Amino acid sequence: MKIALMDSGIGLLAAAAAVRRLRPDADLVLSSDPGSMPWGPRGSEDIARLALAVAEAAAAHRPDALIVACNTASVHALPTLRAHLEPALPVVGTVPAIKPAAAGGGPVAIWATPATTGSPYQRGLIEQFAAGVDVTEVPCPGLADAVEHADETAVEAAVAAAAALTPARVRTVVLGCTHYELVAGRIGAALERVVGHRPELLGSAGAVAAQALRRVGERHAAAGDAGAESGAAPAGSGTLTVLHGGVESRLTEAALFYAEGRGLREVSAAR
Repeated sequence: MKIALMDSGIGLLAAAAAVRRLRPDADLVLSSDPGSMPWGPRGSEDIARLALAVAEAAAAHRPDALIVACNTASVHALPTLRAHLEPALPVVGTVPAIKPAAAGGGPVAIWATPATTGSPYQRGLIEQFAAGVDVTEVPCPGLADAVEHADETAVEAAVAAAAALTPARVRTVVLGCTHYELVAGRIGAALERVVGHRPELLGSAGAVAAQALRRVGERHAAAGDAGAESGAAPAGSGTLTVLHGGVESRLTEAALFYAEGRGLREVSAAR
């Protein structure tokens, strides 16, 4: 089994680590284009163009599924990616975990980039999945960029600023950007200091990883290939391919700053 993941930068690490936990035998292809980020301030057509290039670079490695491990790309480019790649390659987008957060009854806070906060996309998800629930949208300027560059000082400042905007009554915080999941521990600690307790943090990495594996399993089952269905597999047997702008590369020092990135390298090095 081979699973590809795409993002502008290292936000894909959390979902890649989730896939690795679920299927240690799966080969992973991580496709990004750090030179073009951030994508958030760009227009929809520009984002779709960049995302398609990153996706096609991953598709050239013939994966069984592609995870769009980026909220911005999922908002602006998912229809384009599916039109170009499906049905030959299943494409799984990333949606903020608003539905499971609202199921707990709230109050809920959604941490997201300034471009996503208050957007018709996010408001639509709130109306669809959290009608009647107390929801606060919290913009997090600079947090994704700080995480991307492993800038600890900037991460601490951005997290503290967002925590100060989070109501004390909040029970659940949705991490509405894949980069944020890499610093979930710092976010939880900051919220505990500011609001007096540690709310539940909900990201999307686990859900999108599980969905991608389900899609692959369904396709193989339909083809009668039982040996490719998800199940127990030898630990640490999956390979790792890293693409930057379509060119084979290696995990950056910033990626290796995070446990998710180090775990992927360690597994690859143990092959």
